[in-house]
Amino acid sequence: MQVGFIGFGEVASTFSIGLLENGVDVYTCLEGRSARTVENARINGVKIYNSYKELAENSEILISSVVPAMAFEVAELVSNHSRGIYVDMNNVSPETVKKTLHIIENGKTVDAAIIGSVLKNGLGVKIIASGPFADEFSELNDYGMNITVVGPENGDASAIKLLRSAYTKGVSALLLETVYHGFKMGIDREVLEYISITEGENFLESANSRMVSAGFHAKRRTQEMEEVVDMLYKYQYPFMSKATLEFFKFMSQNFKKPSERPKNYTEIFKLLY
Repeated sequence: MQVGFIGFGEVASTFSIGLLENGVDVYTCLEGRSARTVENARINGVKIYNSYKELAENSEILISSVVPAMAFEVAELVSNHSRGIYVDMNNVSPETVKKTLHIIENGKTVDAAIIGSVLKNGLGVKIIASGPFADEFSELNDYGMNITVVGPENGDASAIKLLRSAYTKGVSALLLETVYHGFKMGIDREVLEYISITEGENFLESANSRMVSAGFHAKRRTQEMEEVVDMLYKYQYPFMSKATLEFFKFMSQNFKKPSERPKNYTEIFKLLY
């Protein structure tokens, strides 16, 4: 099995390690990426092609995992060259994913969405998939992935993902705002402890992880919430999701992102302007 990745961030890097351990040949193209990213890929055993054309031509399954704003752009780079199955695994709206996958000439397309934390669950993180070649994509379950087919049409998986995101990112925004003010008052730990009474025994650990992730990836969260809001506008004014979008816009504009992901939420708060 030959699997290629467009984009080599946290998702692709983590999946690559797991797939390689399970006997899959993994490829990517790192044109324009940093020397550090290139070195990480080489150390992990990923084969690097010099062009996206080569990558697309040599991948049985080609997975796009980039920031939402680049989903269509990268699909254009390989639309005429993809020989295998093209999987859009980006946090974009159903309309965006349909538009993106429509330009893949061979029609072998899949709409896929990650449900949960890749950092925590690795290759076994839950993935939902829909589209004409979703069943074929799910054959990667034989190599350690955890893919469930949820529908026959491109857009089905993305709709589920975005509706889930409307909830989870809204909770993250409210949590960050609440604990930040507790932090400024010097009572953040007490606030978290008393919230945990109703939220369960694992709340403190999950809250820290949620706040660190939301702050560190604020720019990406902003793009994801833009997709959510665009989708929901078609049905009713998205009051809560619009507020969540504005919150992450504020975070992305007022947060000095460090080179390494912080381990504690207090480090996130200290980096706010």
